[in-house]
Amino acid sequence: MNLPVTIGFDAKRIVSNTTGLGSYGRTLINALAEADQTGCDFILYAPDGGRQDLRQQVIDSERIRFAYPRTATHRLSKALWRQWGLVSDLKKDGAAIFHGLSGELPRGIHKSGIRSVVTIHDLIFLRHPEYYHWIDTKIYAQKFRRTCREADRIIAISECTKRDIMELGHVDPDKIDIIYQSCSKSFIRPVDEEHDRLVKAHYALPERYILNVGTIERRKNIQLAVEALALLPSQLHLVIVGRETAYVKDVKEAIARHGLQERVHMLHNVPNNELPALYHLAEAFVYPSRYEGFGIPIIEAIQSGLPVVACTGSCLEEAGGPYSLYVDPDDVEGMAQAIAKVTKDAEGRDERIRQSKNYVHRFENNNVAKQVIKIYQQLLG
Repeated sequence: MNLPVTIGFDAKRIVSNTTGLGSYGRTLINALAEADQTGCDFILYAPDGGRQDLRQQVIDSERIRFAYPRTATHRLSKALWRQWGLVSDLKKDGAAIFHGLSGELPRGIHKSGIRSVVTIHDLIFLRHPEYYHWIDTKIYAQKFRRTCREADRIIAISECTKRDIMELGHVDPDKIDIIYQSCSKSFIRPVDEEHDRLVKAHYALPERYILNVGTIERRKNIQLAVEALALLPSQLHLVIVGRETAYVKDVKEAIARHGLQERVHMLHNVPNNELPALYHLAEAFVYPSRYEGFGIPIIEAIQSGLPVVACTGSCLEEAGGPYSLYVDPDDVEGMAQAIAKVTKDAEGRDERIRQSKNYVHRFENNNVAKQVIKIYQQLLG
């Protein structure tokens, strides 16, 4: 950019979402602020203040500020502001660019003269509508198609997502940039052994465990790892970290059916500052999801020094690279065999870890931020 400008961002998920879209937004804003030397101001627009602990994960900078609706006070009015009123506030604040970080743009952005970018993470609601209420699927699909028309540029977080946007949104591939997701630098920092010891004691973690991180929902398919655990040595445990959904009932039934009550541990509401320790203390990472737009926990695991076992069928091979292992999402024996190949003392384990770390360098924060800044520069000519 030739001159400092004001860039607006959709910050709803930044202030309200602990994982996924929220993590993407907070990590990207921090990386942009550190990488951008043009002096641009960043305004983060959210319907309300959300959670203080999440806002505090955004670095303190004179160039970053949060903005909320000036008159909207109720849930409906806040939703209407995000769709219909945000463009007016962007104009008042002199924004030159607006970036929708979670697959949406406000109505009228294209006609406003404000250039727009949208990041689309996945189209699971179209690929696998069975995981959604049919009304939600209709709403999401309508927003997706309108956003594709309004956006000047679209960022897809994987090749898989780009293919889906082209096929399901009928979007010209030249309008889409692939910029992979990055993860927090906390997973790259040196291990704090004392902190890890305290976390291990706090959660009564077993000596040997495979880790899984992500919402415990049907699409994430953690039941596959539970059933595979029954075929593995009894000293190996499974630690599942994530928010509960109704699917937890099925997982618990599988645990009881295989007599694994002492070997499967489910943790909820784990603070972000304790999550790196859970990775450090694990032996390997398992991510048996049936479909993802990217799979950021895989990057977190690799950067934490863990070998990864994931599933085929979406983009997880892009995230984990050729030195992670992948199995069919319904193959229990294959999952057990793959986990056995990445546990301690398994042949080639250290080389898998080393090569995977080299592979995920492409996802480090500044590299991602520089690619996003380049798009902003191109939009402003």
